[in-house]
Amino acid sequence: MFLHLGGSTVIPANDLVAILNLETAKQGEATQEFLHTINEEGFVCWIAEPGKEKSFVITEKQIFLSPISAATLAKRATSFKATFFNNEN
Repeated sequence: MFLHLGGSTVIPANDLVAILNLETAKQGEATQEFLHTINEEGFVCWIAEPGKEKSFVITEKQIFLSPISAATLAKRATSFKATFFNNEN
């Protein structure tokens, strides 16, 4: 299964580590430092236009800034898991 993050970007659902609300996450000093560091080191893939990002998605190899809300992405990820596990039986 794949998770659509916005634009033309999709990731394998198995690579997903975390989906975080960017606005809420920016309030923490440690998270601000983390975001600054990963951006400087080139780990961030910008899907959203600057100023339009709503969430950041952490995968095993990359971090994506997405224009789609964390709540919507989490619902998509959860629905994939529910569909997958319900179809295994």
